[in-house]
Order: sequence, then structure tokens, then C-alpha cells
Amino acid sequence: MFIDSAELKIKGPDKKTEALYQKKFRLNEFIFENIIRSVSFVSFAVIILIFVFVFREAVPIFISSEKNNIKKEEVKMETYGDDSQTSQNTSLQQAPSKSVEDASSNDKATIKNLAGKVWQPVSEEPKYGLLPLFMGSFKVTLLAILFGGPIAVLAALFTATLAPKKLKEYIKPVIELLAGFPSVVIGFFALIAIASAMQSVFGYQYRLNAFVGAIALSLAVIPIIYTVADDALTSIPKHLTEASLALGATKWQTSLFVILPAATPGIFAAFLLGLGRAFGETMIVLMATGNASMLSFGIFEPVRTMSATIGAEMAEVVFGDTHYNVLFLIGSILFIFTFVLNAVAEFWVRNRLIKKFRGA
Repeated sequence: MFIDSAELKIKGPDKKTEALYQKKFRLNEFIFENIIRSVSFVSFAVIILIFVFVFREAVPIFISSEKNNIKKEEVKMETYGDDSQTSQNTSLQQAPSKSVEDASSNDKATIKNLAGKVWQPVSEEPKYGLLPLFMGSFKVTLLAILFGGPIAVLAALFTATLAPKKLKEYIKPVIELLAGFPSVVIGFFALIAIASAMQSVFGYQYRLNAFVGAIALSLAVIPIIYTVADDALTSIPKHLTEASLALGATKWQTSLFVILPAATPGIFAAFLLGLGRAFGETMIVLMATGNASMLSFGIFEPVRTMSATIGAEMAEVVFGDTHYNVLFLIGSILFIFTFVLNAVAEFWVRNRLIKKFRGA
């Protein structure tokens, strides 16, 4: 029996099948897709505009001397009449020129004093030294990470590897619920309870200091580090755990020497995110650190952070003044620091550490 070659030809899809595979135009999907696209674009544009506004308000610090020179050339007064009027007008003319010269000299001094050791913006000779603010921010942030980081990582290691499922269902929501507490509530708790308790235990002089602020700030950092670290620990492949247990290792040995090293990239990213969260916190450090711009390395002395300075002085500063521009410069520095931390956590951790520990 012979088969016709025409029967061996593959038949193409009929019209009904083509109609089923064709993408139909649905008005609802089109509307929702465009709404989501427009909302994401608007939110991204608003964020960029905020950053541009912050940087724009900080730029006049470095170009104020040129503006004052322009104002000095524009200040001219014409004189008419007798000599007495002329002398009065010349005296009036000299007054604004002197004020302009004083303003230009103050602006030059302001740029030089940005690296000074004294923050005293309200005085006859304002001083805008940023070193005490830098020192206060880094001191409180590092102490908060040292206090809260190990606690958060150990808690995540316990819930991810050692805790029973029923216990994990209660522990994880309770720790993550701490992230929803307002920072002003944590600061008030530190101001009333933690400060008095720590002073009675250690017996230091200042009731509010960097140590108390760091303990309060660690309460805000722990949930962030815990959540990211727990996700990193639970994402480790199970065959690593099974192989370790098959070789005779106990659960805690497997957790410390197998799972924890394998999750190092995620834990490192968690620390960086917690560092950025602590560095930009305002209300907790404003209420619990003493809010005094002192340049010192002691942890039991009052400090003042950059974010607390903006929160305390922005509402009372004169619009367009040098003090106003310096506060926006501090805000720009905060943005740059947090942006660098997020960039390092996103690119360096993923590209370098993940390849090292997971062989990706």
C-alpha cells in the first residue's frame, strides 16, 4: 500500500486556531497597564525632582561670593543738591557697601569653616563646622549596628534553622511588628525609661548620650536586619543542610558553619541596609542623644547627628540664608551616603559575594 505524498504534508492551523492564539484587545487590561506605567513614572520623576531641589538649595554656599560681588556693583545711589545732602547720601552709600563686603567675607569664612570643629550657627560670627555632626552620626550609627546587628542575625538564624515551625510563626511576626512602631515612640521610651536605667547601671554623668541613643536606635534597626537575614538564610539550598547532617554534624554546627557562611552575601546586605536606616534616623537621635554638638570619642557623652540638626533647625531658619543652605548641604550629604550604601549592597554584594559563596 502506497501513501500519497500529499498526505504526509503537515497541515497548518485553521482559522479557528489562529483566532484563539491571537492576542485580543481588552480595554480593561490596556487601562490598568497604562495606569500602572504612569504611576511608576510619576513616582520616579517626583523622587528625582526632590533630589534636584535638595542639591539646588545647597549649591548657593559655594557661589555666594560671586552673588555678593554682583550685588556690590548694583548698589549705587545718585546724589543731588547741596554738599550736606551729598555727604549724607555718600554715608548712606557706604553703609550698604560695607554690609555687602561683610556678607562676602562671612560667606568665604563659611566655606572655610565647614570643616571646623564648632557648630554654632546663631551668633555674631556663625560657625558651621560639620565635624561634630559627622562624628555624632557615625558614632551613634556604628554603636547601633554593633548592638542590634548580632541580635538580629542570631534571631534570624534561630528562626530559620533551629526553631520549630509553630514557634517561628509567632517569633517572626513579633520581631517584624517592631518595624511598624513610630520612631517618636521609640525615642520617647528611650528618653523616659532607657536613659534612667542605663544611668543607674553605669553611673555616667550625662543622662542622654550616644550610648542611650544607640540602644534606642538598635530597636529600629533590628527588624530590618532580621527580615533580610532571615530571607537570606531560608534561601540556602536544602542539600547543603542534608549533606552536613549526613556527615554527622549537629543542627547548631550546621547552622553556624554551613548555612551562615553560605548566607554571607544576604547578611552583609542586611547590615548595609540597617546602617543606612540608622544613619538617616531623626526623631530617635533627636530625643535620646542629648542633642549637643560635641566633638569627642566617648560613647557616654552627648552628641548631635546630621539628621537631628536638620529636624531641629530647619523650622526656625531664615529662607535663603547661609544657615538654610548649609542645612540643605547636610541633607545632600545624607542622600549621597545612603545612595552609596544601597549601591554597594545591590551591585557589589550580588556580583562579588554571591559568586564567591555560591559559585554563580
